[in-house]
Amino acid sequence: MERIPEALAEFFEHRATVRKYTDEAPGSELIDSILKAAMRAPTTGNMQLYSVIETRDAEMRRKLAALHFNQPAAAGAPLMLTFCADYYRFTRWCEVSDADAGYDNFLSLTSAMLDAVILAQQFVTLAELSGLGTCYLGTCLYNAPEIAELLRLPRLTVPVVCISVGYPAESPEATERLGVEGVLYRETYPELSDSEVVDIYKAKDDFAPNARFVAENGKRNLAQVFTDVRYPRAMNESTSVKLLDFLKAQGFMK
Repeated sequence: MERIPEALAEFFEHRATVRKYTDEAPGSELIDSILKAAMRAPTTGNMQLYSVIETRDAEMRRKLAALHFNQPAAAGAPLMLTFCADYYRFTRWCEVSDADAGYDNFLSLTSAMLDAVILAQQFVTLAELSGLGTCYLGTCLYNAPEIAELLRLPRLTVPVVCISVGYPAESPEATERLGVEGVLYRETYPELSDSEVVDIYKAKDDFAPNARFVAENGKRNLAQVFTDVRYPRAMNESTSVKLLDFLKAQGFMK
């Protein structure tokens, strides 16, 4: 039976997000070499519609961490990398080359966002294989306007995801994941029965830390923790308005 290499299977089976780091920041040479390798990842039309802002300065890290709500993975990280969807640079190249750049639209935004996310994940995998710890800061889009202002991002550039990077000061256990059978469908998307949906999410419902979240928040189940506490409707809707306004200001939405 064909399988992925055992060493890689072992690595991904036990990989975990690291939120606590030593005070030592990874050197620029190491980060540059990882990013150079990561940039071999696929990209839309080979246009490489991304930029990465490296934040090492203590005061800049403090300001950036505040925009990520001072979560520990941000406040305690010696290095943060903000991966941006970037059509500014490519559009400028078109302009100086007397080419008509028609990339101030939603399709172009999604292409650049895909490029940025693919690069970010390639970087994360290579960084972790190199002995570093990383954490995705999912709050990047919540305060995109403020982050863009802090990092002086130009028009047609949007911060998509920030990743904290450092040498691990902890060895966290891997979290639960859905089974492959819950996400891989053959040929078409099936109509899922109530019981099938419950079975798919059983791994999350039965995971001990999740059960603690439910109890601590006084909810009846894990789904209610997501809908009522972590990502409630009102927050999603207000943040969406803020983000759409920012995307318009950056030139992507008309």
